[in-house]
Amino acid sequence: MAKNLNFYPVILAGGRGTRFWPLSRKKRAKQLLALDGKQTMIQQTVARLLPLAPAKKFWIIANDDLQPAISKQLSKLPKTQILAEPIGRNTAPAIGLAAFILLRENPEAVIGMFPSDHVIADEKRYRETLERGIEVAAAGANIVVLGVRPNRAEIGYGYIETGGLFQGDALHVRRFTEKPNAERAAEFVAAGSYFWNSGMFLWSAQTLVEALREHLPKTALLLAKIADTYGTRKFASTFKRLYPHCENISVDYAVLEPRSAKGQEAGKIYCLPADFGWNDLGSWTALHEHHTAKTTPPEANLVTGSGVFLLNARGNYIHAPGKFVAAVGVTDLVVVETPDALLITTRQQAQDVGKVVKYLDEKKLHKLV
Repeated sequence: MAKNLNFYPVILAGGRGTRFWPLSRKKRAKQLLALDGKQTMIQQTVARLLPLAPAKKFWIIANDDLQPAISKQLSKLPKTQILAEPIGRNTAPAIGLAAFILLRENPEAVIGMFPSDHVIADEKRYRETLERGIEVAAAGANIVVLGVRPNRAEIGYGYIETGGLFQGDALHVRRFTEKPNAERAAEFVAAGSYFWNSGMFLWSAQTLVEALREHLPKTALLLAKIADTYGTRKFASTFKRLYPHCENISVDYAVLEPRSAKGQEAGKIYCLPADFGWNDLGSWTALHEHHTAKTTPPEANLVTGSGVFLLNARGNYIHAPGKFVAAVGVTDLVVVETPDALLITTRQQAQDVGKVVKYLDEKKLHKLV
């Protein structure tokens, strides 16, 4: 697979992964954990993109807590391209800063924006889809989103409403819709023209910079000033001083929604169906489902321990390394042990684990987060 010399993968890696507490912590978040094999999530993300771009073209946007560990895990990437946000400002300023820097470096740059912690089953098809997306993004002021065909009425994802075909395989995007309630989600799935928003986008640096100048002018001005100092001694201090003044807003709200409101012809947003086995592993429940689908363990019990005894136990996820685990007469539990914490919940309630972290933050129990 030939590497595209103008393609730059930008991986957003500043999230805390709070729904994977107590394993996921501020300095060792979900993307730094090996949840699906021997490599960590961010290592997998980079590895599947390397056939499309050399290591020197990768950029990582992280934070001060995670930057040292990410640099260690991704030792082949240039350390100067693993940036640490001085404060979290959501996806629009993060990807926007990369766009302003890369536009100065290469006016033909095409940026791929990728989360750092997703799972892809069919990597060959994934790269083929991205190659097509790069082609569309490079051909004008076009924005490409990878959309996942919904197989259930999921309320945890944003949705993309699509229109007619564009150049054979892409679809015009009519609008982006934030996370719906259960009734609307069921309507979207029944309609057949809606996709889940995977959070993966492709656009030229020029297109994104112009869109930010149009829809987020104050933040665009700040990002331009920061980018102007990249590669100089002033960069770190300028980044620290100006970035906190950027608006705290997602790229979906800042660019995609107002752009799609122009209409599908003028908006120039296109959806490529992501038919390559995508999973964002958003919770312990999703991780359990992912692994049981791959390995089909007895009675759907996934147990990590030094030894295991199971009796009338079904559908449990238990992580207690170094401990003998006995599960008797329990169903659909999630139990995760670390040296300083123990999580006990059910697979039905695992989406709420992030609320534990919120409580710990409020109580200033910093050692536990």
